[in-house]
Amino acid sequence: MADHQLQALSDAFQTIDIADEHGTRRLANDIAMVLKPGDVICLSGDLGAGKSTFTRALIRAFAGEPELEVPSPTFTLVQTYEFDRFDLSHFDLYRLEEPEELEELGLDDLLETGAALIEWPEKADDLLPGNALWIQITQPTEAEDQRRFSLYSDDPLWPSRIGQSLATRSFLGAAGVPEAERRFLAGDASLRTFETVTTGTSTAVLMRWPFNGDAVPEAVRSYMEKVHLARDCRAIVAVGTELRNHGLRAPDLLASDLDNGLILSSDLGRETIVVDGKPVRERYLAAVDVLAKMHGEVWPKTVSLADGGHYQVPDYSSDALVAEAALFLDWYVPKVTGKPADETTRSEFERLWRNALEGIRDAQMGWLLRDFHSPNLLWQEGAQGTDRVGLIDFQDTVYGPVAYDVASLLLDARTDIDIALETELNDAYVSARKMQSAEFDEAGFSRAYAVMAAQRVSKILGIFVRLAERDGKSAYLSHLPRMLGYLDRALDRPFLSDLKDWYARYRH
Repeated sequence: MADHQLQALSDAFQTIDIADEHGTRRLANDIAMVLKPGDVICLSGDLGAGKSTFTRALIRAFAGEPELEVPSPTFTLVQTYEFDRFDLSHFDLYRLEEPEELEELGLDDLLETGAALIEWPEKADDLLPGNALWIQITQPTEAEDQRRFSLYSDDPLWPSRIGQSLATRSFLGAAGVPEAERRFLAGDASLRTFETVTTGTSTAVLMRWPFNGDAVPEAVRSYMEKVHLARDCRAIVAVGTELRNHGLRAPDLLASDLDNGLILSSDLGRETIVVDGKPVRERYLAAVDVLAKMHGEVWPKTVSLADGGHYQVPDYSSDALVAEAALFLDWYVPKVTGKPADETTRSEFERLWRNALEGIRDAQMGWLLRDFHSPNLLWQEGAQGTDRVGLIDFQDTVYGPVAYDVASLLLDARTDIDIALETELNDAYVSARKMQSAEFDEAGFSRAYAVMAAQRVSKILGIFVRLAERDGKSAYLSHLPRMLGYLDRALDRPFLSDLKDWYARYRH
């Protein structure tokens, strides 16, 4: 028995007894949910211990395809599966003659973009990554299907990752769906991940939000506080409940564990207000109706929670708005000029922005969801009125100029909104607001719309460059021409001429 096998048995950070093959598949499902590129899982055990059963179950769970064909790579030694999330490589080293042959199989290259599952890892001797997760499978009793999984790793992060996933399974059990199939749905720019949870024909959405302890670096936490980004899932509960109370379509809350950052909610589907990458006029007009309804009502700054606590909706302060716009300085300007923005440039930028924001000090204030654009607006076929648009990703709701969300929709960062459609949607919004109240300030709204549009586009230009250069997501650069076009539209107002002149230096 290899040293790692002995260590896994004696120093396992987790030992799990499984009663049957169904339990093995469930455990594989739970571990599949926390895999990330670069991970290696080493599976040890005697012939017939269940290594292949576990591996097939994990690959199928990762793929979201229960019937996926997963042949044993006994003779080919490695089989790689290409998935949208990232690739998985299945190694079977039983027939490996020399450990050095592992290098010829290209493990290091495969781990640059994917993860690996390795059966018979002891054949590789000491050539496997030191941060691998080792799983030793044994049969603790004579019961035919019973198995014991002993987990060990030199990487101190594995216990936390496995623990979070197993805690999620326990949460689902408490919510009445202990055997649900979990499928990765999405991960956003934060630490949040989303899964679909399926039992029979019923599907819900699980959000895992592990913003606790040291999960968020101090620099990131400081920025979140500065721009009023939500720090825990109480925001989801509070804002979602209030939206539903006002007759808007937000997911129903099915279960929650606020202390551990877990929320189970109803599934509003995947269809957005965009089809085949293009905006659907009818759906955008329906989204305008949602905004008009929101902006015609009074929204609280403090929301009561069911547990007796309260959630304070933060003000969208000038400091926060300037800090967000400054992402343009932090990332886009260095990309164009090849050097960081100097202090003089920063001072001028901040002065111009504070002047612009002072110019809309009297704009209508209220709740704004902050990312009111196509990815977060789910089309509800067959519904009526404002129920046709389902709202998600509203945890960062703030109290500020309501024109911000109108700009988010009419200058959608993820699809091309031409000037004709922007104008039609703007006119529809203004018309709806005038019908609500003869006191609607159209001129004040128009001014606030331009300023908020310029601020949001500046922020997104910075974010897209950051995603490309810091996070290696170069596809976001393809959105820059659209955003620059939007910026030109937003700044083409006489009262923004100073800002327009400033931005002209970095237009290309």
